[in-house]
Amino acid sequence: MHVPSGIHNKNSAIRRKIFAVSELNCFTSVGFAMKLLLFSSETGRRPEGKGELKMKDNEIRPIDILSEYWGYASFRPMQEEIVNSAAEGRDVLAILPTGGGKSVCFQVPALMKEGIALVITPLIALMKDQVQNLRSRGVKALAIYAGMTRRDVEIALNNAAYGDFKFLYISPERIATRLFQSWLPELNVSYIVVDEAHCISQWGYDFRPDYLQIGRLREAVDAPVIALTATATPEVADDIMEKLRFREKNLLKSGFERPNLSYIVRKVEDKMGQLLSICSGVPGTGIVYAGSRNKTEETAAALQAQGISASYYHAGLTHSMRTARQEDWKSGKTRVMVCTNAFGMGIDKPDVRFVVHISLPDSPEAYFQEAGRAGRDGKQSYAVLLWNATDIRRLKQLENVTFPTLEYIENVYHKLFAFFEIPYGQGMGRQLKFDIKTFCDRFKLDRAQAFYAMRYLEREGHWTFSEDVEVQTRVRVIVDRDALYEVEFEDPKMVEVLDCLMRKYEGLFSFAVPIEEEYVADRCGITEVQLRKLLYRMSIAHIINYIPGDRADVVFLHGEHLAEGNVKLSPQRYRMLKDSARARMTEMIEYVNEEDECRSRFLLRYFGQDESADCGKCDICRAGRRKTADAAVDAERTRQALISFINEKCGGVYSLKQINAEFGNPSASWSPDFLSILRELIDEGDVPAYKY
Repeated sequence: MHVPSGIHNKNSAIRRKIFAVSELNCFTSVGFAMKLLLFSSETGRRPEGKGELKMKDNEIRPIDILSEYWGYASFRPMQEEIVNSAAEGRDVLAILPTGGGKSVCFQVPALMKEGIALVITPLIALMKDQVQNLRSRGVKALAIYAGMTRRDVEIALNNAAYGDFKFLYISPERIATRLFQSWLPELNVSYIVVDEAHCISQWGYDFRPDYLQIGRLREAVDAPVIALTATATPEVADDIMEKLRFREKNLLKSGFERPNLSYIVRKVEDKMGQLLSICSGVPGTGIVYAGSRNKTEETAAALQAQGISASYYHAGLTHSMRTARQEDWKSGKTRVMVCTNAFGMGIDKPDVRFVVHISLPDSPEAYFQEAGRAGRDGKQSYAVLLWNATDIRRLKQLENVTFPTLEYIENVYHKLFAFFEIPYGQGMGRQLKFDIKTFCDRFKLDRAQAFYAMRYLEREGHWTFSEDVEVQTRVRVIVDRDALYEVEFEDPKMVEVLDCLMRKYEGLFSFAVPIEEEYVADRCGITEVQLRKLLYRMSIAHIINYIPGDRADVVFLHGEHLAEGNVKLSPQRYRMLKDSARARMTEMIEYVNEEDECRSRFLLRYFGQDESADCGKCDICRAGRRKTADAAVDAERTRQALISFINEKCGGVYSLKQINAEFGNPSASWSPDFLSILRELIDEGDVPAYKY
């Protein structure tokens, strides 16, 4: 029996144009597709798409687009300036606070211009939400994200190139792939849109190496850049514009003020009691950020025990569980979500009334972004940070965990290759399903330190470490190529499947290669379920190794296994990153210890906005009212309310926890000195002492 081997040649550009016929609704008929093929090959131009804007650039105004698609009569602060700058063809960095309407800043100019906007974002949830929202407005948009098969990706790219789509959303790691690069010349890109642009800056708190590919993208695409972020210090802003190769510096930013948001900081030992007070005193949906997975589970259980609708969310949950819990919270079925920082990015829920941090964030950037998820609808909301001395100690200890020594980092590098039995000089391009717990157990490594070592190696460009992605089915032929002639296959379809695999995929005899089940099943005239059964039976017969697809953490190797001493680990970069992280941590500690400066002004100053007014709503501004005539009125009103609550409502038997719940929640208008007033009332005999 002869089993041929090889791979298919890459489809030509002409074949690509026909490829998407009937796959999506880009082309309505084969006849239209053939007309497109002939028209574009003869004239070099695309025929006018069904949904293409008919007006020339100079006949349409930004406000017309805003009114037509969004129904708004005016822009929010700074939006129109950003849109006009982009419409003029200038590169622009837009810094707007969370909830400031960043999406309008690139969607409006993209709808004014011929071509498709390439929107680069790391947030799958945001991709899906924005594509859905655009489609609901009659705008054609596509997204390519982890978990799609190669065939689905190629269909999407085909439609992006030859359909009348206006937006293509992709993740930054997609840019460097051969498939995307092969399609890039076919895309008529109107704008390169960079969401979460701070991720490109080495000075930023959330640097992602894949973002550096965007700068190189400009060598192949002659289109203006619209970069957007909610958190960028002046230093980071300059770095963003440099890395994205701006033709000229062009920074437009709205004020970071959130007039409807009250920043409250409280130093407390009983965090749970304070959290219950907030949940009881502030109606509506809330988010509670905790520093560990265990803490999210414990806190959610404690809230549930008090009758509060709560759930927890962290990266340790399965994908389906996270999706279900996120949807329950967005729909209002769950009121309070207790979570790690894995939750919230790219989720558009405007009616969050409070965000509580029960663990101290490690940077003002992280805090500002997470706190900013409250009150995006403009209504009164609260950002509460609960802390104590334990948080400060934990934050300082975290520095040693997040920045293990360079020797330790190189050790983790070699151990990962050993874990997968990859010798020196090999491994480049491999995609490895990775379980960090199993890895750390095998080599007796601290899990947190190993995690941050892997992240640092990612910063240095050795690999990409992605958590919870959909992993394709993988197959490796374990029978020697010549010995395949002697194998007796129990089902003729096995031969057909193996033939298809060997023609399509290289390296099958060397390592487990990712395959596209849909493609192979279609070529062999069987269903995907039948294909899986055949692969399983061949694995039982010891013909192949068969690794079914699932969701897992994945390491993608960018280079071969380097010998000891040759691993690129820049001491200068290491010191710079460590010093930068320490400076952010120090700033966060100063924030919670601040007693005089308005919380809002402190944060605005950190982000480079030196001119601002006191917010009048934070805990410091409210405490400052003691110096005014209004403070005396508040104190007397609080005094009478305490007497009434204790003597009449509680019958003289009450706890300090009840007092905190009644008078201490952030939405209350009582004097912030209610505990001092209570002590005076007890000393004067107006109320009895609390019992517990």
